[in-house]
Parts: sequence; structure tokens; C-alpha cells
Amino acid sequence: MKNLLSFIFLSFVFLSAKAQDLPADSGTFLLHKFEQHIGKETYKVYNYKDSKKYVVDFKFVDRGSPVPLKATLKVNPVADPLELVIKGSTSRFSTVDDSIKIKGNRATIRVNDSTYTQSVLPNTFPVTGYSPATVQMILLKYWNNKKQPATINTLPFGALHIKKTGTDVLTFNGKPLSLIRYTISGLIWGNELLWTDNTGKLICILTIDAEGDKTEMMSEPYEALLPELIKRAAGYGMEVFAKSTALPASANKIVAITGGSIVDVERGIAIPNGVIILQNGLFTKISKAGTAIPKGAEIINAAGKTILPGLWDMHAHFEQTEWGPAYLAAGVTTVRDCGNELGFIDAIQKAIDSGKGIGPKIIMAGIIDGKGPMALGIIQADTKEDAIKAVDTYKARGFGQIKIYSSMKPAIVKAVCDEAHKLGLTVTGHIPNGMSLRAGVDSGMNMVNHVQYVYSMMKRNKDRSVNFDDSISKAAIKFLADRKVVIDPTVGVYELAYRNVKDDITALEPNFNTLPPTMQTVFKNMGGDAETAARFKPMIESMRQIVKRLYDAGVPIVAGTDMGFPGFSVDRELEIYVGAGLTPAQALKTATITPAQVMGMDKQTGSISTGKNADLIIVDGNPLSNISALRNVKVVIKGGKVYSPTVLHKMVGFSTRLKD
Repeated sequence: MKNLLSFIFLSFVFLSAKAQDLPADSGTFLLHKFEQHIGKETYKVYNYKDSKKYVVDFKFVDRGSPVPLKATLKVNPVADPLELVIKGSTSRFSTVDDSIKIKGNRATIRVNDSTYTQSVLPNTFPVTGYSPATVQMILLKYWNNKKQPATINTLPFGALHIKKTGTDVLTFNGKPLSLIRYTISGLIWGNELLWTDNTGKLICILTIDAEGDKTEMMSEPYEALLPELIKRAAGYGMEVFAKSTALPASANKIVAITGGSIVDVERGIAIPNGVIILQNGLFTKISKAGTAIPKGAEIINAAGKTILPGLWDMHAHFEQTEWGPAYLAAGVTTVRDCGNELGFIDAIQKAIDSGKGIGPKIIMAGIIDGKGPMALGIIQADTKEDAIKAVDTYKARGFGQIKIYSSMKPAIVKAVCDEAHKLGLTVTGHIPNGMSLRAGVDSGMNMVNHVQYVYSMMKRNKDRSVNFDDSISKAAIKFLADRKVVIDPTVGVYELAYRNVKDDITALEPNFNTLPPTMQTVFKNMGGDAETAARFKPMIESMRQIVKRLYDAGVPIVAGTDMGFPGFSVDRELEIYVGAGLTPAQALKTATITPAQVMGMDKQTGSISTGKNADLIIVDGNPLSNISALRNVKVVIKGGKVYSPTVLHKMVGFSTRLKD
């Protein structure tokens, strides 16, 4: 009897509650990075008389770091926005704290501690970035309700464009499933891809987070479709560039470059007033002025300019298709992708190599991690058998190298290296947690990513600087030199991470103001306060000096960026090396012939030599006397195809370069 009375009482309370206090609907999006399920976003919908409220809880854990976000979006019955309140993290290194309230044609906006009002333009929606997915779901509904306008103005600032780009038919639960595909540009750098079902229900968003990493948000029941959508996204992104009228003609034509100063990076000298003939994607003749030019050749007059081999970035992460044109525009014709989603980077490489997309030559380093709370990606190995299987998978897919990541068990490193070496692959990567660089090299690692691992071997002073005169530091350098361990220092990424955000960022990147606005916003907030920057300044300076000490000792140094400012960060990395004491000629080697040598490709590329791949750049100024002249790229040739840097940059949202 007591239980019956309790049931009757609870039922009365439930029926008496206002309908708007109970969620009318809910949903879940599963969050992924490198295809790995790392969190989820849930939303609940509350219906009121004149409005609808979406309450969102978003959280993922990226390599051990929680990234939580909460948001509330209020709209009227036809999805016109009334209020967005959002607070939390958008990546491991960035936060958001915004409030936008719209009443009539006025909006009250709070961004962090700054509050202001402004008028509201037609077709305006509040959105502060890629997350959460729920906001984008309602944005898409709003766009459709407004009859799909060409532009949506966004608050607190900006504008974006939504396009319906096609239909994909996939197999789901053994049956065909038709999904409508959209792109959104202006929310992140480049294009997001979204899919809905035929009723408008959001199924998937493929985007990048606030630190530039690929991030995927999938409606929970459809998670199994993610690998196929990622693969298709690579093709769609490359098709956009391949259809451009700015694509160069066939590389089979003859091109003659005359009048320029040709840099011989192997000898560190320049040949004045030279002539270069190229055809079928190769250098066919390199000589002095006066050489006869073949009939019908396209002639490029490089008088007063410098001609160099195309640059390399030995620590790339090709997170989206827009990196292709951005890299080429900055003169980077070859990159080593140091870890990516297998299906995505495989499709990107194939599209570029087959002429269906634009970008540098990609050497793929397949990433393998161990299992654990800080693991990255879905290819993980905790046993010898898993390690062998992972290496074999990458080899079969045409990868040129294996990359070890931080959560791999030290005992598994040797199994990875042994199998890789057996198959003719070298091994690079992080030094796993709990393992020393010495142990990693002794286990078979040929190369090491990031100078931090060399720094950790050194004798350090209390202020975080390195004591290079100490026997420990000397022994560390000798160990690396004796074993010819290849190091890509990525000093620029540490310089950026530990900068004072109050400092002028153009001191690091002179072309900063030409970056797409969405990218500028991300980089402006990257760094720390003045106290933190000052505390880590001795460490950053020591990292620069480590590069010089290693180079002088004969340790192979290859320039890598770990992303940074797309393409431009290669220039910055070389500027850092010269600032540390390398000559410009030595610095140029780290981004040309030395990478080609360590990757076993110096017979085909890395310098301007007869018979090698026709990859070169033409720049204003002389990089042998001023390394920053590399920033003034005027012509890029990759595989014999001639590109305009200005056209390439405009393809991916960069404005006219400052030096043009």
C-alpha cells in the first residue's frame, strides 16, 4: 500500500510539472580525433511557448587533456536565434567564454570580459567556432528556413557560406542510405563537410578543432560510417582545386628559366645568370647564359631573382586539403606527413600524384601508438603481434616510414623497428613515455621528432637553460652524432607555444595579416602570459643552440614545423636556425638536400640537378645572404608544373601577400 501511494504521488508531481521543464528531444554526437572516439556531445531540447532551448554538454579527452564545453542556444519556433551562451574549452590550448543575446535588430555581445552592443544584419546567426555540433545543426536549419541565402552573417563577428554540394549513397545496416552533403566555409579555415539524412537530421561533421587537428562529430547511431566519409572527404576537397581554372598545363611541355641566380645547395654557392631547361617533370639541362632555348618552350625570365630547389617540411600534418595549395604557395614542394588518418592521407596522396588535386609530394609516416588514456589514433599496438600487423598494414598502403607515438610501451618499440627495417622502412617519432632517447635509438629508431627529446638529455641549469659545457650535454651530442640520428627540431612550434600573447605576432610571421581571418583568431590566442613567456625563454634559446651544436657535430638536421602557419612556418624554422648560428647555406640544406638524403631520395630530388624532379622556386632577393628572402616566392614549379603563389593562396582564403 505504501509503494502504491508513493507511485500515485510521484505520478501527480510528474503530471503537474510544466511541459517546458522536460526535454522534448535529445541527441548525442560522438566526438573523434584521428578516427579515435575521444568523447561525446549531448543535447536536450526544451520547448517553451515562444521559444525552444538547446542545452549542450560537450566534452572530449585529447591525449590525457580534458576539453569540456557547455552551451545554451535559444531560438524562436522558426529557428531564428535569440541567445547563445557558450563557455569552456575548444582544444587543449584554447578557451571560449561568449554570450550573445539578440532582441529585435540589436545584439548584446560579451566576449570574455568585453561587452558591447551592435545592430543585427539580415540573415545573422550566433556561432563561435566548430563546436558544438548542435549549434551547427540549428544553423543549417536556419539557413534552409531563410531559403538558403548566399551568406550568413555570424556573431560575434564574421560571415560564412553554406552550399549543398551533392548526395552520397552509403551502405548502412545492409541497406542503401542516402545522405545530403553540404560545405560550410568561413567557420574554420577552409571548408567543413556536413551530411544530413533526407529529413535534415545531422549525421556527420568533418572539421578541425582550435589547434588545427582534424575532428569528427558523428550522430551516435551512424558511427560505423565515419571511415568511409573521411575517405570521401579527401577526394571532395581535392576536386575543388582540380576543377579550378588556375590549374597549370601539362608538365610535358618544355619550360626554360633564364637570367636567374641558381643555388647549388649541395655546395652552398650560386651560379649567376643561369639557364634551366625542364621537360616531362625533370630537369633536362642546367647551364650558363647563352644556351640555346628549344623551340616552343615557355620562357620564364628570372633576371634579378634567385632559383632554388623546392623546400621540404619534414614534420607536416596534412590535416585538411587546404594545406596543399598553401604549402605550394610558400614554396614547399615536398612534405613528410608525420601521422594522420590512414584513409584520409592515403586518398590525399593519390589525388595529388594522379593530378586530381593540388599539393606537394607527400611522404607518409604511419603513426602507431600504444593503448592508454593518452593514446592517439586507432592504430595501436601493445603486443609484438599487433606491432608487426600495424607496420605491415602501412607498408602495404605505400607508406615510406613508421612514426612511433608517446603511449607505446618501451618494450614494443624494438618490435616495431625490427619489422620496419625488415621491410625497408625507417622509423621516426616521439620517445615514448617512460623511455629515454638513448633507449629509443638503441631499440632501432633512426630519427626523432622534436628537439625537446634532445633537450631532455642535456644538463640543465635552474633557469631551464642548457649547460653545454657539462659532460652530460657533450655525451648526449656525441651519442647522436656517432649514430647519425636524424632530428627534426620543430623549434618554431615551441617559440609559438611559449610566446607572450601581448607581443606582436608579426615578429614571428610577417605575413600574418594575409592569413584567413579564422586562422588569425586562432594564432593570436596561442601562447601565454608575460610571466610564463619569460620563464621559458631560456629553454627556447637553448633549443635554438642545440640545433647549432648538433649541426656542427654532424648530426643530420631536417627542417620541420609540426604545422604552425601553413607553409610560412618552414621559413620561420630556417630563420631560427640562422639566428642560432647556421649560415643561410647550411640552413637551406636542412630543407632541401638533407631531407632527400635521409629519406633515400637524393638521386631523384633535393637539388637542382640534371635528371632530378623539376621542383624549384623563384624568389626575390638572395637567401644565401638573407634567409628571409625565402618569404618572397614569385614562382613555384613542382614536377614541371608552373604555379602562381598568389593564385594558390587565394584558393585557400589567404589575401594578397605583403611582398607582392
